[in-house]
Order: sequence, then structure tokens, then C-alpha cells
Amino acid sequence: MPVSEPIGSSASFMAVLENVRTVAPSNCAVLIQGETGTGKEVIARAIHEASPRRQHRFVAINCAAIPAALLESELFGCERGAFTGAMTQRMGRFQAADRGTLFLDEIGELPIELQPKLLRVIQEQEFERLGSSHTTRVDVRIVAATNQNLKQMVAERLFRMDLYYRLNVFPIMLPPLRERVDDIPSLVDHFVRTCAERQGKFIEHVAEDIMTALTRYDWPGNIRELQNFIERSVILSRGTELRAPVEELSKNEVFADDARTLADADRVHIINTLLKTDWVVGGKYGAACRLGLNRTTLVAKMRKLGISREIVEQGAALSNSHAKAPMKGLSVPA
Repeated sequence: MPVSEPIGSSASFMAVLENVRTVAPSNCAVLIQGETGTGKEVIARAIHEASPRRQHRFVAINCAAIPAALLESELFGCERGAFTGAMTQRMGRFQAADRGTLFLDEIGELPIELQPKLLRVIQEQEFERLGSSHTTRVDVRIVAATNQNLKQMVAERLFRMDLYYRLNVFPIMLPPLRERVDDIPSLVDHFVRTCAERQGKFIEHVAEDIMTALTRYDWPGNIRELQNFIERSVILSRGTELRAPVEELSKNEVFADDARTLADADRVHIINTLLKTDWVVGGKYGAACRLGLNRTTLVAKMRKLGISREIVEQGAALSNSHAKAPMKGLSVPA
């Protein structure tokens, strides 16, 4: 049920599509930036499909989803016996994407020790397989994506400056869904239709009050969160009208997004995501997956930001008790 092509007509999203049309015919690297769940891979595919390379492969790899020890062989391939378990020669993603486009998702998670090799292949369009001295030449267009602040990572020496500038030739910033409110009805219609087809249902109507609730919610998980919510709603629906548990949306906003610093914003976003997953961190439906992070990365962020279920629930209970307590000097109606 994922969005296979860009959907939306809001001014902010139309500006993104104009950038796609502008950069697609060239061969320059593109860096797509935006919050988790904003549809960065959809935009990467749109660039590929509008380019002269569309007759060749679009190859995607999530740098956060593959263990660091295996990522080099995934990108560049390996020779038989290059490491324990390498039983045959294997082609990497760069070679698979020859004459096409390679999409490097979550590029901020690329280990620092692999960054020089990536820089070289971008600059020289050549590489060596792991365990080989033979140079392989390729013609690959690079599109990278991240939800992290790469400039800050460069300043903290977590990401190479030269690689950053090689990737950031043409930056595209994707707006979050809360800045694309006019696009929500179109996205809802798409997800309802495709999900209903998959489940053998026929849903032809979304009530006005349901659509209003969907457009008023901030969607911190962006399009991915909306997609998951609609899928659950279609499962709950029995007739031809969408039955959406919109009451869940207000419960998910226990912690208002009034953060003043980047760390505050991260903390609020992580907590709200954990509340939606009932504090499940790992797995296909866990908070780490929703946030586009490795489980270990999310756990480290939680420790750094002082996030735990016990602390958060104690804080919520304290807030509720204060809210229910009568103010001094005021009577409370019976």
C-alpha cells in the first residue's frame, strides 16, 4: 500500500516537484532531507523516473538497516572467501545500479570508516570489491536521503565534510505532513482505496467529521503514520464507510510539541512515537522502525535524553493530578 508516486497539490509540495523536474535530467547527486515518514524514497524514485536513466535500475539500500560489518560488501560486493561466510563472489549495489540510480537511504547512519570509499566511488566512478584488487568501473547516479542534520554531524566529526558536499550538490527539503494539510484528503483517498483493494473490501465514503479530524492532527510520523492509521481503520470498517478510531489521535498528543530546542523536539517526537507503539522499541511495528532508526540508535538516544516509560508515566500522572486539583480560593461545583 505504499505511495508509488508523489501525491499532493499543496504549494510546498508543488515546489518539491518543481525541484524534481529541474534536477532529474542531470547526473548530479541529490540529497533529500526531511523528517521520518515524509516520503523521501518516493521522491528519489520520481527523480529516477524523470531522468534519462529510467530505462535502467533504481537500486535502494537503507544504510541503517544493515549491520556495519556487512554494509561494505552490500555496497561494493565481495569475492569468495573475503570474510567468514562469503561462500561465493557477490555483486554489490553499486554494480547492480550501473547506468541507473542508487538510492542511499539514511545516509547519516553510514559508518565513518566506509565514508572515504563511498567518496571515492562518487568522485571516480570506480571501486574494488571486498577482497579484490581488481577495479570495477560504473556509471551510477547517487540520490541520498536523511532525517538527520548532516551539517551538525560534520561539525561533530561524525560525517566527513568532503562527502557531505559531494552529496549535497542539489538539496531537496521535504515538508512534514503538518505543513501539507491540503494534501491529506488526497493521501487518505489513496490509502483507503489501495488498502481496501488488498483486503477485498469496498469503501466509498469518508465522513466529513473523520476527514476533519485527520486534517487537524499534526501527524508527527508524517505520511507513514497516516498510512498505518488508515490501514488499521480499513481493517476496522465493516460497511462502505471508513470507520476510523480518531479518538486515538488526541490520546497520542499527551506531550504537546512545544519544544524550544532541537533536543526538546527530539524528546517530544520520540516519546509520542513510543506512546503510539505502547513502548515497543524494536521489531517491524516498533518505535525504532517508525522513526527510521536502528533499535540500538534509538535506545542510545533514549538514554541520552533521559526517556524511560517509568519517568514519562510518572510525569503524566503528576500533570493529571495537578490538572484535577482545585485552585486555592475557588470552589468546585458538586
